[in-house]
Amino acid sequence: MLRFLLAAVLFCASLAAPLRAQETLSPMQALMQAHAAEITKGSRKGIEPAITAIAGSGLPAAETVLEAWQAKEIYRRKDDGLFFRGEEPEKGLFRLHDLESGAAVGDYPKDAVDQLKPNSGIRAMIAAALVPFQLQSPDRVKRENALQAIQRDAEASHLAALRASIDSETDAGLKALKIRLERLLTIRFDPDEAARIDAIGYFSGDLSVDVRASLNPLLATRRLATTEGPAPEWNLAGEVEVGAGDFSPAQAYALLVGQGLARPRISPAEFRAALIAHIADGKVGGVPVAELDSEAARERAYAALADQGLVPATATAAELAQALDSHRFFDVYAEPAPAVTDAARATLHSIETKLALNQFADLSLDALSLASIYFLAAIGLAITFGVMGVINMAHGEFIMMGAYTGYVVQTLIPNYTVSILVALPLAFAVTFAAGVAMERLVIRWLYNRPLETLLATFGISIALQQIAKNIFGTQARPLTSPGWLDGALVLNDVVAISYIRIAIFVLALFFLGLFLFLMKRTRFGLDIRAVTQNPAMAASMGINPDRVNMLTFGLGSGIAGIAGVAIGLYAKVTSELGSDYIVQSFMTVVVGGVGNIWGALFGATMIGFLQKGIEVFNPSNTLAAQTYMIIFIIIFIQFRPRGIIALKGRAAGD
Repeated sequence: MLRFLLAAVLFCASLAAPLRAQETLSPMQALMQAHAAEITKGSRKGIEPAITAIAGSGLPAAETVLEAWQAKEIYRRKDDGLFFRGEEPEKGLFRLHDLESGAAVGDYPKDAVDQLKPNSGIRAMIAAALVPFQLQSPDRVKRENALQAIQRDAEASHLAALRASIDSETDAGLKALKIRLERLLTIRFDPDEAARIDAIGYFSGDLSVDVRASLNPLLATRRLATTEGPAPEWNLAGEVEVGAGDFSPAQAYALLVGQGLARPRISPAEFRAALIAHIADGKVGGVPVAELDSEAARERAYAALADQGLVPATATAAELAQALDSHRFFDVYAEPAPAVTDAARATLHSIETKLALNQFADLSLDALSLASIYFLAAIGLAITFGVMGVINMAHGEFIMMGAYTGYVVQTLIPNYTVSILVALPLAFAVTFAAGVAMERLVIRWLYNRPLETLLATFGISIALQQIAKNIFGTQARPLTSPGWLDGALVLNDVVAISYIRIAIFVLALFFLGLFLFLMKRTRFGLDIRAVTQNPAMAASMGINPDRVNMLTFGLGSGIAGIAGVAIGLYAKVTSELGSDYIVQSFMTVVVGGVGNIWGALFGATMIGFLQKGIEVFNPSNTLAAQTYMIIFIIIFIQFRPRGIIALKGRAAGD
C-alpha cells in the first residue's frame, strides 16, 4: 500500500512539473514556445509567423533575440525544449543564457542542446524584421545599415517604422535619406491615393535612378480585350488597333484565346500536317483530296476529323475574323488610379527633360575633355607645321616617347605624385633633345621639299616604334596616376568627369597660356613670328632662321612629350600610342588653321564635339565615328581650305 501511494505521488509530481515550468516561463520564452514547431523546423515558408510575432511583441528582448537568432546564437535545450541564447566558451561545451535577463543558466555538452541554424533566406527575413528596431537605435551605424537594408529590399511594413523614426533622427544626412526613402515607400506601399500623388510630385526633376525605378512600374501596361468597350475600373493608356504597329492579327487572336474569349487556332503548318496525316482512301474526313484546293474545303475536312476526335478542334478563318471584329483592344495601366498615373507621367516628363539637358552637359564635358587631349597632342605639330612647313609624321612617336619616359620615371620613383611631377619636365627635355637632333640630322636638309620630308619622317616614325618595341616589348606598360586623381567629379547621377580628364584639361589651358605668353611677350616668340611671316626679311633683320627653326622644332617635340605623359595616364602605353593620335593631330591643325594656336584650339574643340556627337548615334563603334568625322572634314576643307583661322605668311603659301 505504501509503495502504491509513493508511486502515485511521483506520478502527480511528474504531471505538475510541466505546469510549474509553464507558469514560470518568461514572456519571450512563452512566445517562442508557442511557435516552437515552426522555429525548430526552420522552413522558410512556415517561419514568417514566428518572426512576425517576436518582432511585433513589444517585448524589450525582441531585438536581442532576433539579432541572436540571425547570428546563429539561439539554442534549444533538449530535455525541456526551452530556448536560450548561447555561446561556446570551449569546444564541445555550450554556455546558455536566459533570453530576457541574459543571466547564465549553465554549461551543457553538445549532445544536450540543439543550435538553430537559419539559412540565408530566414536570416534575410530576420534582417527585415529588425529594421524597425535599428531605425530607432542610438547607434548611428545600425541606423545607417537599416536604411541600406530598406534600399535593398523594401517592404510595406517598413513605411510606418520609417515615418516614426524621422522626427527623432539627429544626424542630418541620415534624416535626409530617411525622408527620401519615406517618399519612395509612400509611392509603392501607401494605400492613400493623395499621399502617393504628393510623394510623386516630391521627385519632380530628380535624376536619381531609384526614382525612375519607382515611377516606371506605375506606367507599366498590359494589353486586354473586351467586347463592349473597357470595363469601368480599367485605367486606360490607350486603344490599340489590330494591324497597327507590331500588333498583328495573329497576336490579337492569341490575346483573345489567352483571355478565354475565343477558341484556340492551330498554326497553318500544324493544320496542313494534320490533313496529310489523315489521308485515307483518297479522302480526308470524307472530303476527296482532289477537292482540297480551297480554304473552305480544307476547313470542312478538318472539322470532320475534329468531330471524330482525331485532331484537336480549331477556330476557322471566319471565326477568327468575326472574333477580331467583335472585340476591342486596350493597353491598361497596372496601376488602377488614373490620378496616380497622371502624376507619375508628369513627374517622369520633368525628369526626362532635365535628363536630356544633363546628358547634353555630360556629352559636352566629354567633348571638351577629348578636345583638350587633341589640343595637347596637336599643339606641337601646329608649331612645327606652321613655322617650318614641315609635315612631321613622327610627331606621334614623340608623344609615345613622353609616355614611356613617364613609365621609366615611375619604375624609379614609386611615389606617383612625385614621379609625375618629375616625368613632365623630363619628358619635355627628352623629346626636346630628340626633336633638335632630328631637325639637325634630317629635317634641315629637306626644307621646301614636302614630299621628301613626309617620307623621311614616316621612316623615322617606323624606326622609333621598332626601337620602343625592342626596349619595352609589345606588352602595354602601366602609367599610374596619383591617388588624388582617382575617381571622378560627380555632379549628379548623369553628369560626371574623371579627375584625370580634368587634369588634362587644366594642362591644356596651361600650355595655351604659356604659348600665348611665349609668342606675344618674349623675344623668341617675336623671332618665331618674324620667321613664320617672312624668313628672308627676318634674316635681313639679324634673326637666324636656321636657329629659330631648330628651337621651334624642339619646342613642338617637347610639348608632344608632355602630352604623352598626360595621355599615358588613362591610355595604354605601347609603341603604337602615338599612331592613335597622329591623324587627329593633323586634322586639328588643318581644320583650325596651320600655324595658329587659336586655330588649333578651335580645331580641337570642333573635332572633339563632332566625334562625340557622331558617337551618340553609334556609341559602340568609335571607328565609324572617326570615319564619318574624316568625311566631314574633307568636305569642310573644300569650302575653307585654310582652316578656321587662316595664317598669312609662309605657311599660308604667301
